[in-house]
Amino acid sequence: MTAAPPAVLAAKRATSTIPIVMVAHDPVGLGFVASLAHPGGNVTGMVFQDLELSTKRLDLLRLAVPEMVRVAVFWNRAGGGINSPEAVETSARSLGLQTMSLEVKGPEDFARAIATAKAWGAQGLVQLASPIITSNRALFLQLLATNRLPATCEMRRYVVEGCLMSYSASLAAMFRRLSYYVDRVFRGANPADLPIEQPREFEGIVNLKTAKTLGLKLPRVLLLQVDEMIE
Repeated sequence: MTAAPPAVLAAKRATSTIPIVMVAHDPVGLGFVASLAHPGGNVTGMVFQDLELSTKRLDLLRLAVPEMVRVAVFWNRAGGGINSPEAVETSARSLGLQTMSLEVKGPEDFARAIATAKAWGAQGLVQLASPIITSNRALFLQLLATNRLPATCEMRRYVVEGCLMSYSASLAAMFRRLSYYVDRVFRGANPADLPIEQPREFEGIVNLKTAKTLGLKLPRVLLLQVDEMIE
């Protein structure tokens, strides 16, 4: 069982016969499986809808920061769906927003990227899913706070630790569902024939303390869409 694209890639490099049950972003685009309905190899499991989730996060961030006209997109190539940055930028243009793409390769790039966004005049930031960013989120969140930059992040743990908001699939529900795949494999099922599922449970979360620190008064229309408010 693996979680996140780098782990899936490492497992695939190690074996083409042992079944791999995964949670990952964009397995088709990253070449892990032939299709969601017919994986066709030794990999199956759950897929994050990172492309759709990223554009949803942008919509919610715009509600939180209604005066926002410039938004930065903070991402790592080894992280989520390969088309997510473009999807967010396309969605931003449809909303009349300007975007700046901030690709980072590691934590050594974080400070430069955030400084570049501030110098450009970014009024908000969308962080795309990435194990590298998650592993170094303390630094990332510190830079957001120091630069007073409202952001929407990929999952709940970011918001608990200080990010303004998040909208994501429920990780707990997804990993519980993986037990179904493990059971099927142990009973002799071929991963190639087990369709990959998309998440069914989602959660929106806001950090009210962060909003207050940033001087944001979150509108009721936004608060009605979230499942948890952290105070």
